[in-house]
Amino acid sequence: MPLTLKLGKKSSRRIFIMLLSVFLGLAFIGYVFAVGNPNAAVNITQKIGEEIGPVSDSDFKNFVMIFTNNSMVVAFMVLSGLLFGLGPWFIMAFNGFIVGVVVRAVQLTGNISATQILLGLIPHGIVEIPALAIAGTAGIMWYQEIVHGEGEIGRRFKIGALKALKLFGISVLLLIVAAFIEAYVTPSIAGIG
Repeated sequence: MPLTLKLGKKSSRRIFIMLLSVFLGLAFIGYVFAVGNPNAAVNITQKIGEEIGPVSDSDFKNFVMIFTNNSMVVAFMVLSGLLFGLGPWFIMAFNGFIVGVVVRAVQLTGNISATQILLGLIPHGIVEIPALAIAGTAGIMWYQEIVHGEGEIGRRFKIGALKALKLFGISVLLLIVAAFIEAYVTPSIAGIG
């Protein structure tokens, strides 16, 4: 018997697109917030920088740090889907908002041009953000399988977990690519390395 959810591929595609839309929409809102609250934007960005710590001189160490951090986020995205399917929406919204705030705060420093900011975000972001959305889709679909699937709850849980694990694997593979781009390629093309 194939592992099909009543919601199917069309629904998973819709969830994925909606998660991306939430990220992008909240990135815009974060940017607008930062325009109106520049001091708050700078403070938020400084606190994030302190939490992350300094960038290493070693591209490999940066790669490992970026990949490890993002892998924890996607694992949390998948698991948070079990919270009534709501967790991934909040995580995508939060991350989008923070990206918008940080972009504006970096602009305010005047140390990096708009082109450098875009070149610093787009190459790896084009891979990383969909990886987050895929993980969020996995978590939501796992929850939906538990609630709407067929058979006993234990069976629905396992079927949902298997589907989520496949999507999680895809996310992790994409994160390897994104972390490589962010650590090795982005600094050179953005002129920030």
